[in-house]
Amino acid sequence: MTRVPTRERGPYVPQQVRRGVSGARGLLERKDLLRLLDDGVSKRLTVISAPPGSGKTSLLRAWAGRSTNPARVAFVTIERDQQSEQRFWCAVLDAIRNPERPFDAAPPPAPIGLEVGQVIDDVRSEIAELVGPVVLIIDDLHELKSADALAQLESFLTTLPSSARVVLSSRRDPSIRLHHLRLADDVAEIRADDLRFTEHETRELLVGSAINLSDRGVAALHQRTEGWAAGLRLAAISLNGHPDPERFVAEFSGTDRAIGEYLMAEMLERQPSEVQTMLLRTSLVDRMNGELADLLAGRSDSERMLLALEEANAFVVSLDAQRTWFRCHQLLAEFLRLELRRTLAAEVPDLHRRAAGWLADHGDVVQAVRHLVAAGDWPDAARLVADHSFRWVLDGQAGTIHAVLLAFPEGASVDHPDLALAHAAAELNQGRLEEATAQLALAESHLYNAPPDRRQRLAVAVASLQLALARRSGQFSEVIDLVGLLDTSMADPSSEPSVMGSELRGVALLNIGIVETWSGRLVDAERHLSEGAALARTIDRPYLEVACRAHQGFPSKLISVTTARERAHQAVALAERYGLDDRPIIAPALGAIAGTAIWMGEFDEGERWLGRAWQVASAQVDPAAAVLLHQAAGMLHAGRGQKQSALEAFTEAANAQSLLTGVHFLAPRITGWLAATQARLGLREEALTTLAGFPADPQRMGSGAIDNAQAVICLTDGDPAAALAVLSESRAGATAFGPGFILIEAHLLASIAHLRLGDRNAASAAAEAALATAERDRVILPFAMVESAELLDLLLHHETAHRALLADVLNLVGGTGADREMLARAEALSPSERRVLGYLPTNLTRHEIAQELHVSINTVNTHIRNVYAKLGAQDRSAAVQRARQLRLLSSRLVPAPPN
Repeated sequence: MTRVPTRERGPYVPQQVRRGVSGARGLLERKDLLRLLDDGVSKRLTVISAPPGSGKTSLLRAWAGRSTNPARVAFVTIERDQQSEQRFWCAVLDAIRNPERPFDAAPPPAPIGLEVGQVIDDVRSEIAELVGPVVLIIDDLHELKSADALAQLESFLTTLPSSARVVLSSRRDPSIRLHHLRLADDVAEIRADDLRFTEHETRELLVGSAINLSDRGVAALHQRTEGWAAGLRLAAISLNGHPDPERFVAEFSGTDRAIGEYLMAEMLERQPSEVQTMLLRTSLVDRMNGELADLLAGRSDSERMLLALEEANAFVVSLDAQRTWFRCHQLLAEFLRLELRRTLAAEVPDLHRRAAGWLADHGDVVQAVRHLVAAGDWPDAARLVADHSFRWVLDGQAGTIHAVLLAFPEGASVDHPDLALAHAAAELNQGRLEEATAQLALAESHLYNAPPDRRQRLAVAVASLQLALARRSGQFSEVIDLVGLLDTSMADPSSEPSVMGSELRGVALLNIGIVETWSGRLVDAERHLSEGAALARTIDRPYLEVACRAHQGFPSKLISVTTARERAHQAVALAERYGLDDRPIIAPALGAIAGTAIWMGEFDEGERWLGRAWQVASAQVDPAAAVLLHQAAGMLHAGRGQKQSALEAFTEAANAQSLLTGVHFLAPRITGWLAATQARLGLREEALTTLAGFPADPQRMGSGAIDNAQAVICLTDGDPAAALAVLSESRAGATAFGPGFILIEAHLLASIAHLRLGDRNAASAAAEAALATAERDRVILPFAMVESAELLDLLLHHETAHRALLADVLNLVGGTGADREMLARAEALSPSERRVLGYLPTNLTRHEIAQELHVSINTVNTHIRNVYAKLGAQDRSAAVQRARQLRLLSSRLVPAPPN
């Protein structure tokens, strides 16, 4: 059955729009909405409340016109500005009596002197007499201005016959009380969010209108209109036959003439003049609360107006549960801004300044800057950006700098050091080091033109960014003077209020500490990073605290491996607490955890943490951090005996080190391990070349790693005596620095050299020295890296005070299951059991042993039973034999006769 299209709202609306989204070529059946209304009419009352143009009438007519609809549908469209209760109820009665009447047909005139109560009774009677269900639809209820009629409707709903259902459609919630029906769960609601078009429906609408638009264009149009039905239909009308649909969508906004006319007639002109003025003056902000709206509108009741507009579905929505922040539909906001420029152009700059001041005072610096630039006050905006750049860095939002700089005119930084400084920070954050260098040079060249009250602060800011740039580019040796300048500035109490703001001070401490860490000045780094972390907590800057803590997970003269590992874990936990565990700044902590796990022989654990470190490291990862991660990968492969993979990883680490102009504190170790790996792979000449390329250090800092590599070359050359000569100086003068890794390796290499010279006693002594050095932090990796079968055989039969560690070593690098089982059994003996064991090879009886130890015979018997059980022996002779195999007893002692 053909239905009459939507009635006209005024001459400004195109005929296609009057048909709604289901008219002509734009036919679109919204099945989900129809099902939603089907569900709704199962209750006594359904309320449809949404802004104009949301598709309320289109939905109702599509639903009412379905041939499969089992109910009798009476459709009433309230005339505009309806004041007469008689005319309203006569229209309802006529619709019930004549359900086939066209939707837009005018109701018959109300007879003069008609009693409204009688008409309402007639409506009830007509409904009660009908066979089957009936649905009364009242559209455009917001046009009913008769308070009496609304009160009568409220009463009518409570006495509705059981076979009847009512659907009320309005631009605002009906001014009638529905609490009794709500309590009875007899009210269904369909609101703006339900009526909003999905992106899929937007595509279907365009296809139905024969408009070919890319997926990207469809998504953009849906986003611009926010799924508003009238906006989509008006856009589709304009798109039909447009020569460049994609360009039209890109430029589509509330300034479109058809959109503007619709919003003017259906929304703005219907508002009181004071509401119109408030909307115009506040349109230049994206979001507002009552206080900001009052400031811009010059009044004191803006919040009341905003709440009323939201309740009226007038394209104003609240953004929080408390309904204190609001925004306009973006098409309305764009239309209002156009009207503001057209009608109040002279006031626009001052409105922007007011907004900027309020937003800056309330912490929204990004929006404040944009409003200052819009007002033409970009020098003030530049100072605001420069003053907050370091704060954004410390909040982990360095990308904000780049975003806010887009508001400035091109080339604005040429004459303004504040802006050049902000550009440098943005370029540095994005890894564009050359551009950052150029902007820093520009800022520095204008320092003396800056006002005196800002000059020193800008100088320190430039120095701090230069230090950060040097850190990112690896130019450590060039920035020692900068470290001194910043350290002196921060130590001067008088500089704190005027020069070193807390954010700038925090960035300086972080950069100083990181450069000192990678340069091996770990004691100084500890001081600066700890101070930076403490400052971060004071000024509530989690990103700064995490960044500082992430570089404190390395062992030093003061920090053991265990402590360093705990600190790195704490840094990761802190990052997870603040949602920063996916940021590149946490990579050093993850790399430190991986490294310490690998040192301790926990290869699978180390691999897991190393993988996580590479995941968070940015594409422009700091060369210094890359050195750490590549070294850890090389250690892992070397410990697993994967020489070729280890060679590749150590080569990558060396390449990353080559990008640094200063020497990374891991450089000697990386060079040494690279050369040693080359030698073990038979690449002797390459190994010598690697060592020759390492700069000589008169103070022999890190020379132990180089000596170890030379010793490996000597051993592969078959010259163990030369290896011992190379190792003698470093072994004699070395201390257990940090994990003592290099010293452990030196002792193990010396043990191998002694074995090859036939001196097992000296080899055992060197192996014992390695175990003793490794005991404190349970460093196991060196035993796996040296890869010597002869050393393994020595360890299997080595009498040591470090049996638990030796068991761990053998478990990692080799030994039979029986070997490990025996070591475990021996380690299980208590000190008292060991003392009793020492008497078993003698001729002393159990009673005499008890007298020697000053214990009871029962105690001795208990200890002997435990010794037999733990050593797997059945008698005294077998226990003595097994104990000698485990080097728990000297083989020179004569065994005692069996007991």
